Amino acid sequence: MDLSKIVSINGKKGLYKIISHGKNNIIVESLEDRKRFPTFSNDGVSTLENITVYTHDDVTELKKLFQNIFLKQEKEPVCYKDMTDIQLREFFKEILPNYDEEKVFISNIKKVFQWYNILLENDLISIEEENRETDDE
Repeated sequence: MDLSKIVSINGKKGLYKIISHGKNNIIVESLEDRKRFPTFSNDGVSTLENITVYTHDDVTELKKLFQNIFLKQEKEPVCYKDMTDIQLREFFKEILPNYDEEKVFISNIKKVFQWYNILLENDLISIEEENRETDDE
């Protein structure tokens, strides 16, 4: 699973795929409605590859978290909108047992599940790559 070309943009819902680079911007495409537009560095663009989740020990990459959800959900989306805050925290703890409850807010948990569902819908989540990387070592 390559998250280096998938971005989140501050103030905008959803996820975007990097299509190309301009002189002072990047062209992105929404993974939900396929609309393309330019975005600039001051728009707060973050690649999912660089986002981590706080744990009591250190941090965990989003990629690993998505793979854990993928395995737990048996390749199905997460129906997080029907869950209470307590249920969301309990479910998140099953996926990432040592996450830091003080630093990871409910809004963060909902965003992770929202992003997971978008990636799943676009067939961008896999665990095969991880297994191949492990086999090569």
